[in-house]
Amino acid sequence: MKKTLILIIEDNDDIRESTAEILELANYEVLQASNGRVGVDMAISQLPDVILCDIMMPELDGYGVLYLLSKNEQTATIPFIFLTAKAERIDMRKGMEMGADDYLTKPFDDVELLNAIESRLSKRDKQQVFYSQSLEKLSVLFSNTSGLQELEKIIAARKVRSVKKRQVVYYEGDNVSGLYLVMDGKVKTFKLSEDGRELLTGMYSHEDYFGITSLLLNAPYTETAEALEDSTVCMLPKDLMEDLLNRYPDVARQFIQLISNNLQDKEEQLLQLAYHSVRKRMAEVLARLCKQEVQGMELVLRVSRDNLAAMAGMATETVSRILSDFKDEGIIERKGSQIIVLDQLRLQQMKN
Repeated sequence: MKKTLILIIEDNDDIRESTAEILELANYEVLQASNGRVGVDMAISQLPDVILCDIMMPELDGYGVLYLLSKNEQTATIPFIFLTAKAERIDMRKGMEMGADDYLTKPFDDVELLNAIESRLSKRDKQQVFYSQSLEKLSVLFSNTSGLQELEKIIAARKVRSVKKRQVVYYEGDNVSGLYLVMDGKVKTFKLSEDGRELLTGMYSHEDYFGITSLLLNAPYTETAEALEDSTVCMLPKDLMEDLLNRYPDVARQFIQLISNNLQDKEEQLLQLAYHSVRKRMAEVLARLCKQEVQGMELVLRVSRDNLAAMAGMATETVSRILSDFKDEGIIERKGSQIIVLDQLRLQQMKN
């Protein structure tokens, strides 16, 4: 059985060799590169399963390595983990936005290193399963066309991106880069008022698309997208999606239908904000969240007071008061930050 191949790109000899020793003891096959340029050449010629790369290096830094490899079809999907002594959030964000999959701050121990690699390999395997399931589901959109084959090529060539809780996927006003697909977890979109208050405009979970409107309008994103929990998303690039939509009208029609459904939801949300009492607004928010969850013996919602307030357009103190009322009335139960819905029908039939 072929061993998993790990490429280490690190200019510090001691760190590179000690990391290689740990990985070899864990039964991985290891390649070593002493600088970024050598590392890029090795990655293209050897196609490793995972790449570990330092950021601060002479000749070509880690950001340059990631950029060059992301432009190559053969290396773009290889899991990429940054190794760095710099732990500032701005550096982490820059690396993640460029497409890095994980971030290890030096010095790291054996367990951290091996867990990071095993996590990346596990996510890669899940990614392949997700692709097959999603393409099967999407076949409905592309019936009687060859568009499915085209989309399959696009998705298969993309690398999934892990997004930590509260990490921003894109900001309002950013130039549109593509369409996003949620593979795992939850993502919210929101706008900020002039006084800094947040209005939640959408919540997206497994197999939901977001950023569609900006893609079709070829305009900057009109809202900010942020992970509600640790999530995995796949970005389908703007140029490839535009080509697909232009060549296959049936595909474009389905995405327009998705936009229409989103607009209907937002119109309903505006009506609720304008005319419904705070109790009914909160009940409708909870009922809407219930629809996104798997129905079971217990329907558990994992959502913060701040996000509930943003969705319902009210203060967090009001959210706490109403949830307490609902608990006293036997509609919900609270366990820490979780809300257990006991009577979904009463939420749906809440009077104004």
